[in-house]
Amino acid sequence: MKKRQLWIIAAVLLICMVAAGCAKSGNPTPDNGGKPTPPGEVRPQPEEQPPAGTDNKGNNNGDSAQGSDEPENNAFQQVLAKMSLDQKIGQLIIAGVDGTAANNQDKRMIAEQHVGGIIFYKDNLASPKAVITYINQLKEWNKASAAPLILSVDQEGGKVSRLPGLERLPSAAAIGATGKVPFASAVGSLLGREAEAMGLNMDYAPVLDINSNPDNPVIGTRSYGATAKVVTSMGMAVMSAIRNEGVIPVVKHFPGHGDTSVDSHLELPVVHKNLEQLKEFEWKPFAEAIGQGADAVMVAHILFPKIDEDYPSSLSKTIITDHLRGTLGFEGVVMTDDMTMGAIAQNYGIGEAAVRTVMAGSDIVLVAHEYGNVDKVIQALKQSVTKGELTEQRIDESVMRILELKQRYKLNDEPVASPSLSKLNADIRSVLKQYTSG
Repeated sequence: MKKRQLWIIAAVLLICMVAAGCAKSGNPTPDNGGKPTPPGEVRPQPEEQPPAGTDNKGNNNGDSAQGSDEPENNAFQQVLAKMSLDQKIGQLIIAGVDGTAANNQDKRMIAEQHVGGIIFYKDNLASPKAVITYINQLKEWNKASAAPLILSVDQEGGKVSRLPGLERLPSAAAIGATGKVPFASAVGSLLGREAEAMGLNMDYAPVLDINSNPDNPVIGTRSYGATAKVVTSMGMAVMSAIRNEGVIPVVKHFPGHGDTSVDSHLELPVVHKNLEQLKEFEWKPFAEAIGQGADAVMVAHILFPKIDEDYPSSLSKTIITDHLRGTLGFEGVVMTDDMTMGAIAQNYGIGEAAVRTVMAGSDIVLVAHEYGNVDKVIQALKQSVTKGELTEQRIDESVMRILELKQRYKLNDEPVASPSLSKLNADIRSVLKQYTSG
């Protein structure tokens, strides 16, 4: 039986189970804009989202609802049981591509290495029509895979705007400076619509870093402000709005990149804050996001020697498993920032770093540049399992989270049509006029 058929069977089983009243009480799923929820769709209405201060199952005492998600897990276990180790390892990788059109190296990554997702940069996105052609080819190659592709981009607004043919949205700092949460929500909706129009299903936004260090070379205007209150209120509005458009928001960069004076793209930042300081400041927006059902969290490449003196946060079991999952109660998908960045590349081999981050608790390894780096990561992960350093059970845990996330957002490999951006651009101009004029 083909893996695609197994994926469809699992989805059908899940729909039947939900329709019978066996829906999972896990992270909230994107709502459908206030429309009635069709039977079986895993799309709770906004009022079903857990209140701030609770965990992402809505429990305020840390106890899960025993047995509530077992039927759903059984459905995914059937898919997982049929996957080879190579297919499982592939699901753990989101890879970058070269050029503006699908090529044989892309085909190899998808058809042979089974990568679970792709990240696009501005250099890959020549025009709206070219983007759709590219994406549809990748989807076609992925149809024999066990699960649909994550198709992702950094589309934050401001200087981090990758998508072609669109009016520029303001930076996070400009939004935060207005103090208008409805403005943040409107921009979040537009970000989701932009991604969806281009056939993309994941956006690495919003940035939840608090811009507390004026010498910070990497965050700056990408942050909503210098206080936890502003970043939290604006960030939650953007996260919710992106999700409501059916696009997966990824909050970043945990444990907090706002107080660094070094660009992690170039070298490894070091922040000398202790656990209590992080809890009282940097972690507040992330804690709120988790309380509101954040689906995915990106972990930064920063060394916090007072918490883990040996490994940067993206490779640290203390930070990822003990604190992000333990202290903050996050049960969704954890992914690394790009592992080809200088902070990692100058201090670790990329294969070594990939093994270390999965052992630490990460689910997705982001390998944004060079096909050869994908080869190294896959080889290192596979060898680690063979040697008994990394267990297949640990890999299975991550694959289950990834499969569940893909199903929750109804990802698929069906082709998408070329977008007409005139209405979207008109709406962008209207929002800017409404919130920034006068």
